Parts: sequence; C-alpha cells; structure tokens
Amino acid sequence: MTASTLEGAYAANRANAELAARMAAGHGDRHRAAADRALATPSRRLLAFDGRGSGRATEVFGDLAHADRVAVLVPGSDTSLDTYERFRTAAAALHSGLTRPARGGTGTGARGGTDTGTGTGSGSGTAVVAWLGYTTPATVSITAITPDRAAEAASDLREFVRGLRGVTGPDSRITLLCHSYGSVVCGRAADGLDVDDLVLLGSPGTGADSAAELRTRARVWAARGGEDWVAEVPHTDVDLFGTTVGFGTDPVSRAFGARVFSAGDGGHSDYFRPGSVCLANLVRIVLGETSEVTHG
Repeated sequence: MTASTLEGAYAANRANAELAARMAAGHGDRHRAAADRALATPSRRLLAFDGRGSGRATEVFGDLAHADRVAVLVPGSDTSLDTYERFRTAAAALHSGLTRPARGGTGTGARGGTDTGTGTGSGSGTAVVAWLGYTTPATVSITAITPDRAAEAASDLREFVRGLRGVTGPDSRITLLCHSYGSVVCGRAADGLDVDDLVLLGSPGTGADSAAELRTRARVWAARGGEDWVAEVPHTDVDLFGTTVGFGTDPVSRAFGARVFSAGDGGHSDYFRPGSVCLANLVRIVLGETSEVTHG
C-alpha cells in the first residue's frame, strides 16, 4: 500500500463493510448489522475490514498520507466489531487531543529538536490508527491470562507497521499505544518492530522481565490509573502443563525499567478519557514533547 492508493483502499473496505452489514441483517443479527453499517459510512477511512467471526477493522483518523507522526492503538480483551465503537471513541479522543487549536506548551522533540506545541502546527501532521487486527480474548477466560493469542497477533502487527512505513515514509515517527492485553501483543511483537515509542497502558505484563528484554529500539513508557483493577493482577508467570500463565514483571515497577508517567486516578477504561491527565500525557508523547510529560 502507498499514499496514492489509500483512498481506493478506504472505499473498497467501506464496500466490504456494507456487504457484511447486509449479510448480518439477512441472518437476523441486527446489532452486528448496525456496527458494520456504521463502518461503511462515507466519512470512514478503513485500511482493513473483515466481518467474519468477531471481526477485524483498521481505521484511520487524520491524513495518513501526509502525517509525520502516527499513533497506532492496539486494543485489549473483549474488543470486536460488536464493541468497536468503544475502541473508536478512544482513537477519536486521541486524535482530537493531537489536533485541537492553541494547545500551548513547548517540549523536546523526539529527534532531540524542539516541538513548539502551539496551535495546529504541532498536531496537523498527525494521524491516529485504530488497529483491531487480531481476535482479542474474552476478559474472563483462560485465553486472557496466556500469551497464545498475543503470539498469533504479533506477526500481524509487525506486518502492519511495515506496511504503514510504506505509506508514511521512513522519516515519520510512529508511537504504539498498547492497552491491557494489547500490551502483551506489543511485547511479543516488539523485537524488530519499527516504532519510535512503545506505550503500555493498564498492562498485566508483557511476557518480559524488563524493558530491555523487549529488544526494541523504541522508548518504552508505562502507566496505570489509580483505580485500574489490573493493579490486583499477580505479576508472575508460571508453566502449567506446558502452557505459560501470567505475563511477568509489572511494567510500572522500577524493576521493569520503563519510563513511568502519570495516568491520574482513572480506571481500566479511562486512559483516553477527554480532559484526563493520561490523555494529555499521551498527546505529549506522540508529539515528542517528552519534557512536558508528568511522571508517575
């Protein structure tokens, strides 16, 4: 895929979503039909769509062809086409935070330069991608506490980022924002993944004992809200009959070695809440305003 083929891809995937909506309606699944139909509306920019099973979709917010900073959201458990609107709301909130006028503030750019952070100048060259590119586990399931689903998704995420580089060019800066079980996916994919920042939000662990074990050139960030139930999850991994259960060291612990930043007092679903401390910090990370990030 290239920048010149984006509009054709968006149109083709909207058509696929419309066809899926008609098929779902024909089978009496009105909820899925409504979800698919919403994705098929002319304003949606779909890089990918698959209506089979729980479904997959990749949606773009902003002008990806001309973006010099791209944020990719990787969702956690219980995210499907049936619950996609919740995931989309998070991506839209981040895009709004990146592009709102008169942001103010200055910071150190990710390349060591300075980002002004003023007006749309710092955010107009940004795009956000909501990547529902894998079959997420159910929160209450054995799958949610084992790395199997993440291992399956890792190669797809690497391939997606490689394709993204073909659209945006090698000089764009890509930030990967990984929520909950999505951070397990990102941990599995990290080695060789061509991104500049890797952000772990409400993470149960990555399967690695430290940020260094992720073998990534990216800066690794981590945050957890004060009311996030993930804090109560045991941060260990054990082998049970040949299956690994758990995801190892807590990413916000000193032992892990990530750059820990403040996520405020929010819960597990509040990391992208408009007006929140966490969303403000995510905007700063994506824009390279690292000196402005408040630490946890």
